[in-house]
Amino acid sequence: MKKQDVIEFFDRLAPGWDAGTVKSDAIIGRILDNAGGCEGCHVLDVACGTGVMIPYYLERRAASVTAIDISPKMAGIAAKKFPQATVLCGDVEEATFDWLFDRIVVYNAFPHFPEPERLVRRLASLLAPGGTLTVAHGMSRAHIDAHHQGAASKVSIGLIHEDALAAMFRKYLTLTVKHSDERMYQLTGIKA
Repeated sequence: MKKQDVIEFFDRLAPGWDAGTVKSDAIIGRILDNAGGCEGCHVLDVACGTGVMIPYYLERRAASVTAIDISPKMAGIAAKKFPQATVLCGDVEEATFDWLFDRIVVYNAFPHFPEPERLVRRLASLLAPGGTLTVAHGMSRAHIDAHHQGAASKVSIGLIHEDALAAMFRKYLTLTVKHSDERMYQLTGIKA
């Protein structure tokens, strides 16, 4: 998978993205509860798209929300919708930040990163002590994989099995949540 292909794919989909977004407030609430909440935290939303998660962080009174997406059109839409957040267009694996984060969330985007362990290592390095990294999807692993077999097959890999991702997390973090069922997929780890 080439990053330029990912950029072009999501730039093409950006104008209609919000209209096609399916989400569950209950599942997102559970994901954020499992991640340790947001109140007073500095949050990094990785692969933010058009900002689907930003209102949830704001409702939970995050101290700050930094969102990043590699697609200029996705990031542009998110920035227009949520001026109270800092929205960056860039590659989180290469970007520099002026501070560490209390919560880092990758929601509905993990299969679009070709090197999962490299991403986990990078994101763990951006956490403040006691901070959490969460990789989550609002549907099952099987559903995500089936969804990505169509038009997205060129810009995604299969969603890594939760046991394999847990092993990666344990190299850099203390695993606190490992959940995978027909409704959601989530792993969360805390930095010592």
